[in-house]
Amino acid sequence: MDADLISSSDLPLGRKSVLPGTGFFLPDDVEDGLEEQKARAALEGAEVAVVADPDADGLACVAMIREAYDDVQVVPEPPTDDQDEEEGDGVGEDDPDADPLDELEPTPHRVALLPASPHNVEEALERVAAYAEPGIDCYVCDLCPDRYEYVEDELAALLEVSGDISWFDHHQWDDAVAAAVRDAGVDLVVGDSEEECTADVTLRSLAYDFDDKYETLAAVTRDHDLWLREDPRSDDLADYAYWTNPAEYVEVVREYGVDFPAWVHEFITERRVEKEALIEQAVGRAKFHDVGGYTVGVTYGRCSQNEVAEAMREEGADASVVVKPAGSASIRGTDEFDRCHEVAGRVNGGGHPKAAGCKPDIYDDMLDYAHHWTTRGAVTKQVILEAFEAVVESSSGDGEGELEE
Repeated sequence: MDADLISSSDLPLGRKSVLPGTGFFLPDDVEDGLEEQKARAALEGAEVAVVADPDADGLACVAMIREAYDDVQVVPEPPTDDQDEEEGDGVGEDDPDADPLDELEPTPHRVALLPASPHNVEEALERVAAYAEPGIDCYVCDLCPDRYEYVEDELAALLEVSGDISWFDHHQWDDAVAAAVRDAGVDLVVGDSEEECTADVTLRSLAYDFDDKYETLAAVTRDHDLWLREDPRSDDLADYAYWTNPAEYVEVVREYGVDFPAWVHEFITERRVEKEALIEQAVGRAKFHDVGGYTVGVTYGRCSQNEVAEAMREEGADASVVVKPAGSASIRGTDEFDRCHEVAGRVNGGGHPKAAGCKPDIYDDMLDYAHHWTTRGAVTKQVILEAFEAVVESSSGDGEGELEE
């Protein structure tokens, strides 16, 4: 296949908005092979492994753990003009056009970072068990398994080779899953998802006297992660974590905290031009539905879901759904609707009362994805709206909650 067909670097904005990034088209066995290489390289000689969600919250935890273990610090250099031209389209959840092996850290760390999503945390745990030195300490940050059986075997294998396993999180944990993880021998600390982000949990859980810089990092990270929007610096953290590779983000916040250098601000400013254009595309596609008296805004596109959800809220949405080209969706709530995690739980997902994510199990082959792209996520939207109906009906108990457009 011509690589240009799956590269989104030079696509017109309208097309880029409706198609997934290059990484989506990478076969699972190729992607798994790359992840194996990265894990093996990161864990070689490491004394600590951190499996973390590579967003600003999870990566703040990695920065704190590296600080607590006095890990080597590798401060990134400002990019040259030539590097800017060669960087291409950057990395991120929906735009992974860079070579995945470019994310390997150039200097070995005592504290190895293994990025993971809620959908593949078990694979990251398995890789630590397979490639880490016996006696390694392990931390899991900002990740929550929906069911214990998803991680049961991998945790058992890791416990055979690890020293201690600590798990820090702030998501909504099922009581039975939390109890099973603790019973297995893991030190699990779960913060109040309405009050803390995982960086807060990590900061108070580690036996280390952190500099004020890290307290500020946790506070500003919380401002974005809980969608408080009171500190303008929190958007910088979230955007930079999304657009740069995880290794760079961790080392930048270790060096500068939340006060980024000029070259980082220049990078963020440049990328925001496209970000705002993609947000505008998604907001322009938004449709609003009445579900049992709640207004649910629904749209589609590669975009920053929080800002799009906020725009729909300003137009009257009590809850918002942003369906992504890769098939996943973000669900955002408000004070009027705070059961997003219940909606996501009905369509292969989970999360917080006001912020959740899912990927409905409805894609059997590439024709399903082709239909998804050409109809702007029509089936996914309908499945999620039906989940809203079911959640609303379960609370009303009167069988109402008919879906209207």
